[in-house]
Amino acid sequence: MSINIVFWLIGIIIVLIVFFSGIRIVRPTHRALIEQFGKYHRFGQPGFHWVVPVIQVMYKINVTEQMVNAEPQEIITNDNLNARVDAQVYFRVKSDEESVKASTYHVNNYQVQIVNLARTTLRNIIGTMTLKSANSERSRINSELLKTLLNETSSWGIDVVRTELKEIDPPKDVQETMNKVVKAENEKIAAIDFATATETMADGQKRAEIKKAEGIRQAEILKAEGDAQAIQLVNEAADKYFVGNAQLLRRLQTVEEALKNNAKFVLPTDQELVNVIGEMAGVIPLKDKKEKP
Repeated sequence: MSINIVFWLIGIIIVLIVFFSGIRIVRPTHRALIEQFGKYHRFGQPGFHWVVPVIQVMYKINVTEQMVNAEPQEIITNDNLNARVDAQVYFRVKSDEESVKASTYHVNNYQVQIVNLARTTLRNIIGTMTLKSANSERSRINSELLKTLLNETSSWGIDVVRTELKEIDPPKDVQETMNKVVKAENEKIAAIDFATATETMADGQKRAEIKKAEGIRQAEILKAEGDAQAIQLVNEAADKYFVGNAQLLRRLQTVEEALKNNAKFVLPTDQELVNVIGEMAGVIPLKDKKEKP
């Protein structure tokens, strides 16, 4: 094999090594900055790229939404209590060329800078609030934190999506006192609810008894009215059919009741049954026409 062929083979191998060593692939989740001799050269979109080894360098920037933890810290509230505060910040690098360049060239390690800025902002916000108001106004704290981060990072080429306050924990002794207060309040509410329920049940029973008494009273009134109407009808009948014989009518009723209840009578041997019943009813039997006066 001649020396020329060897040189050619060596040259081809070197070219292949250089070519493959310069291949770069940018994923859709990233954008790239390509520098040449330490200066910005061009912007890399997702896809295939080739850079000159040694001469050019590619830096890939993640443009998806990311989260950083602001790290728990002790903050003195306006009422001189040490509250343990923790928060999270969600952000993303904008995908256009100028924003990607700004996230690299305008700020040194934007993730660390966001964490420090969030911690400082939280101290400034919560330091002017009492512990109670800080716990009850979390949405306000999130809004103010987000507004401050958006203003401070506007030149960094990033977009702060949202901030979330994870926890505001008071000192242990304060937490125990708050738990006791909450427990007492819950017991008070439960006692009030129980008393209200008992009163409602008593009122219901009272109304039921009143309704029952009214029903009995109404029934007795109706019964009395019915008896009065019956007596009135009997009197009207007596006046109509037994004029002057009211006493006789009463005796007939007495006989009727006596016979209905299976009463027993002792009859004299010298009187007939018809005559006895007639005497009980107050009816004078007719004399036999054949009897002499």
